[in-house]
Amino acid sequence: MHTKFYLIPLLLLVCFCSRVRAQEINFGFAVRTEVKNGTLEGDYSTRTGVQRYLGIPFAAPPVGDLRWRAPQPAGDWEGVRMAHEFGPRPVQEYIYDDMRFRSPSVSEDCLYLNVWTPAEARESGLPVLVYFYGGGFSAGAGDERRYDGERLAQEGVVVVTPNYRLNVFGFMAHPELSAETDYRGSGNYGLMDQAAAIHWVKENIAAFGGDPDKITIAGESAGSMSVSLQMVSPLSRDHLAGAVGQSGGAVNPERPLAPLSAGEAWGERFLDSSGYASIAELRQAPTRVIYETLNNRNVGRPPVVVDGHFITEDPALTFANGKQANVPLLVGWTSTERPWGQFPDTPDAYRKMLREQFPQHAEALTEYYPADAPTRSAIELASDTWIVLGTWNWADLHRLNSDQPVYRYRFDKIRPPLRGQSRDQEPPGAAHATDIEYFMNSLDVSDGYAWQDGDRKAAETMVRYLANFVKTGDPNGGELPQWPNLDDAEYPAVMILDAESKAEAFRAEPRYRYLTNMYDKARR
Repeated sequence: MHTKFYLIPLLLLVCFCSRVRAQEINFGFAVRTEVKNGTLEGDYSTRTGVQRYLGIPFAAPPVGDLRWRAPQPAGDWEGVRMAHEFGPRPVQEYIYDDMRFRSPSVSEDCLYLNVWTPAEARESGLPVLVYFYGGGFSAGAGDERRYDGERLAQEGVVVVTPNYRLNVFGFMAHPELSAETDYRGSGNYGLMDQAAAIHWVKENIAAFGGDPDKITIAGESAGSMSVSLQMVSPLSRDHLAGAVGQSGGAVNPERPLAPLSAGEAWGERFLDSSGYASIAELRQAPTRVIYETLNNRNVGRPPVVVDGHFITEDPALTFANGKQANVPLLVGWTSTERPWGQFPDTPDAYRKMLREQFPQHAEALTEYYPADAPTRSAIELASDTWIVLGTWNWADLHRLNSDQPVYRYRFDKIRPPLRGQSRDQEPPGAAHATDIEYFMNSLDVSDGYAWQDGDRKAAETMVRYLANFVKTGDPNGGELPQWPNLDDAEYPAVMILDAESKAEAFRAEPRYRYLTNMYDKARR
């Protein structure tokens, strides 16, 4: 009796998934294109007019002797390579419940990308968006349902979602690794993977109707930090036409990037914990040994470092000197980035928290985060110091040190609960990472939520803003609400993205200036 109870829903799910896949096949036919390494066969959807090429290798598998090395060029293949299925995603722990992958497995052999293109036969010159996933540099993949590029491609944009190496496989530095390089640095291999994907797009996107001179990069959370870093890296900054950041920037004065020495010290601890005597030996170790050392030996996670190659100096200094990619920037955050944790619920408890965490600034901070609303103020302060301040600073630095427009937003649309859950189980505002489905308008692909009319309206608005920005460097166009660019007013405008989007003066501006000065003084 119990077996039948559990088996029926499972069979229904299998039937549903099989039906969806069958519909995709029934409404498509095979298409081919030629890239530098050979011929690819993908799918053309007669429902949407979008071609899809999945699991394309953009670099050599980073395994064996290529583990912990910069990505190397992908090899050529004979005949026609099938590009109907996603490639393996990077090795990672199961961390985030809202990540829904479509790749078959995890593997160190993970450097694949996916392309969605609306190009008609012999069409060329389409703008391109390369999107980097989030996940704290510890999780994620380009095949995630939220990053599906089909709807944005219908707006006339070629969409690319690459994988990049994560955690210890993508970010371990070590003195032995530094000794191998001509720049005497190591780490940041996942960021170099991203740069390699940008270079692959530059060389190959014309085969999909894209313009290699119109590459905009985008990302959320760690992907957003990645965008800010690609803007300053000499490996990438000259190949970009635009940048989009969603919740995160690598110029947070509260958490500056680690020096190479800190990354190397972490690598030494990791090697000691692994039981191997050298990097040469560890390169030959099974994936499982490295994975279990990372997750079972209490070694923490490797930092992004100023390695002297991909990142040559503090990114804030690069921005301050105007050496970053001189391109239009669209950047913002959600209204409640960090709604989880234990927050004080009385003014006295809130003031006590401030005195403990910010002893020299406790009283001043109550001017910007009032004690008469203790829980809300504590959540806003936690959100700001964790994510918002770095994103705000990125926008401000680029506004001050480039001649390109900056468009800033705050995402306020509260995502509905997962089907079967109540609203009470959801955060009090728009939480971190809840804006992804709206920007990409992947609501129908991310079908675990009870989407309403307001969600669809917000998604249609946002995907058009994004498409306009990728095409022209300006999100405005058509009948969309006017989005002003960032200026030096006392309360410069911010675009509030919601079911009904609108621009308004950003009254919280002074608190970010206070936080920036507070952390800058502490670092001196």
